[in-house]
Amino acid sequence: MPDYQLNQHNKEEFPPAHTAEHLLNQTMIRMYGCQRSRNAHIERKKSKISYILDHKPSRHEEQEIERRINQLIADDLPVSFEYVSIDELPSQVSTDSLPADVSDTIRLVRIGDYDVCPCIGKHVRSTAQIGTFQILGTNWDEMNHSFRIRFKIV
Repeated sequence: MPDYQLNQHNKEEFPPAHTAEHLLNQTMIRMYGCQRSRNAHIERKKSKISYILDHKPSRHEEQEIERRINQLIADDLPVSFEYVSIDELPSQVSTDSLPADVSDTIRLVRIGDYDVCPCIGKHVRSTAQIGTFQILGTNWDEMNHSFRIRFKIV
């Protein structure tokens, strides 16, 4: 593999939770048409992530989010990496979250055919290695239309 020059990375992710974050981001995009979260704190014991939505999800919707993530985990989707020039990014990949001084080479993380996004963090090799995704609780901020999900990987 060539020695690509990527941006510095200052986090030490817990790979199962970080990979689950990718699944959750894509699930929220598909269910609510929102953007990927820009406010995530992913940890080994407990993680939290927020999304801007047009309405507060019902308890049934929260259960459906959890069910979908666990189904994707059970599907044992492969997690792969691809290095591309920033000029060759696939059209579905947003550059909104990339730093201003982004490197010319971008590492894309693909989870089966379900999700693709730029990321330099650590991940599991397949979704079956994640474990069980469990929503611990949620909060809704009506003024900002912000929906926070607290979750853990068991």
